[in-house]
This record gives sequence, structure tokens and C-alpha cells, in this order.
Amino acid sequence: MRLDLREIIEVPGGSVSFETEIPTERLDFASVKAYKAPPHAEGRVYNEAGVLHLEGTLKADMVCICDRCGAEFESEKELPLAATIVEEESEEYPELYVLDGNEIDLDEILETSLILDMETKFLCKEDCKGLCDTCGANLNLGPCGCRKPRDPRFAVLEQLLDK
Repeated sequence: MRLDLREIIEVPGGSVSFETEIPTERLDFASVKAYKAPPHAEGRVYNEAGVLHLEGTLKADMVCICDRCGAEFESEKELPLAATIVEEESEEYPELYVLDGNEIDLDEILETSLILDMETKFLCKEDCKGLCDTCGANLNLGPCGCRKPRDPRFAVLEQLLDK
């Protein structure tokens, strides 16, 4: 979505509201199986002393796959949006977004914000125990029945235990 800011660029104190859904084609994460609905953003762009600022919130409801145990779980993400918009690109400040004429590419700002805020590891719960590396049982459901392999350096001592 392109947002026209022509009416506030030269008007300190002016603002333009927005409400949009983000297309999910470019929001491809290995652990996100699906989006329950397209991520939704709302907020405003306002002119404060000649500098344009974007503020708002972004919400995404996702169905994810746990990176430890492989279970499917639902995750709701809500993040605050904050961005500064300038007229010219600056190598010194790459985190600033640049106007394209009198418009900004709102999808680019929203996608970038969501990608940068996304977890690096998706877990069904904070204390997920994962899978047994021997038999593959989900350890969140209880202990597995397999015997853990012992350290081969203690093989001689293990023979004493077998007697």
C-alpha cells in the first residue's frame, strides 16, 4: 500500500491515519506454517517540526511449528511501530525510510518491522523439552522409555555395572 503524505509534508502538526493488512507472500518464515489472517496494522504518520514519524501497532496471528518438539501451536504477535521518514537517503542512518515523491511504501515499512521483530527460535512454550535424541519421543509428554547411551570413555566401568 502506498500512503500519500502530500498534505502533511509541509504542515507541522499534520497527520495522516492508516489501517491496512500486509500481504504475506514475502513474510516467509520456516517455522510459521500459516497466518490465521493477514497481519493487520493501524496508526498514523505525523509531521513534528518538519520531520515525519510513523507510529502505530501491528498484529499477526500465526500457526507455528515448535523448533524443539515439532508441535503445532498458535502465536499472537503485537508490536509497536515507530519509524522516521526522510526525503533523502542517508548512508549514515540506514534505519530511516525515504519518501518516494510524496508517498511512502507502507508495506515495506510494515514488513521490515515484522521481520526484524520476529523470533529467531519459535517455541511452543518457554520450557519446551524437545524430542529425545535417541528415540524421538516428545519429552513434553513425559519421559521416554529408552536407555540413554553412556559415554564410551566409561565402557570399562559399565561392565562392572552389568555384573
